[in-house]
Amino acid sequence: MNDNLFGRSQPILGVEAMEKLKNSTVCVFGLGGVGSFAFEALVRAGVGRFSIIDYAKVDATNINRQLIALESTIGSKKTDAASKRAHDINPGVLVECHDLFLDESNIEKCIPSETSYIIDAVDTVSAKLLLVKYAKKQNIPIISCMGTGNKVHPEKLGICDIFKTSVDPLARVMRTELKKMGIKKLQVVWSDEVPLVKGDELPINSEGKKVPASVSYVPSSAGLIMASVVVNNIAGIS
Repeated sequence: MNDNLFGRSQPILGVEAMEKLKNSTVCVFGLGGVGSFAFEALVRAGVGRFSIIDYAKVDATNINRQLIALESTIGSKKTDAASKRAHDINPGVLVECHDLFLDESNIEKCIPSETSYIIDAVDTVSAKLLLVKYAKKQNIPIISCMGTGNKVHPEKLGICDIFKTSVDPLARVMRTELKKMGIKKLQVVWSDEVPLVKGDELPINSEGKKVPASVSYVPSSAGLIMASVVVNNIAGIS
């Protein structure tokens, strides 16, 4: 690793913290508007190893909000596009790519035993619940992102336990399901902004499914907040 890459980070984080980051492993589930920014922020912060998971390819509709989405990457696997950017930033970074839709049959192979932190930036409730359940069982720190679609105020984003959230429809569903699972705590990034676009007004994609409306600056802000939580936790910064 070229020490000059992180010469501006070391004075604020410290030598010991930079070494911890270099030797840490972070799993990033989902490389969309939230996950792509979280992943790259962690690469630029000096995290040395990653497992990145996403089943999708870059689409033109991703360009408005996903860091890896460019005219030149349309049609590429998101994991490939993200890994290429990571190695262009830090050639020494280790990135393990998993092109799959998360389920019980493949979750174990996506999460190395030495994982330092899990970032949940996936869209579906079932995948989120599976990740949380696994993380809690294995005693791996995890942070989950709640809804960032249909919102335009990044300043309303915050960090708290999911059972202290309100307004967010995704968080409401997650709270109900987590209670059923007996899980009493989960750190999340969330917003109390009331969604601007309602269900009946959502656009429909090529598969006939409703998709959230989104802008560039809300999901990205959530991703950066998630990265800050991970870095500060690994570095031991309160």
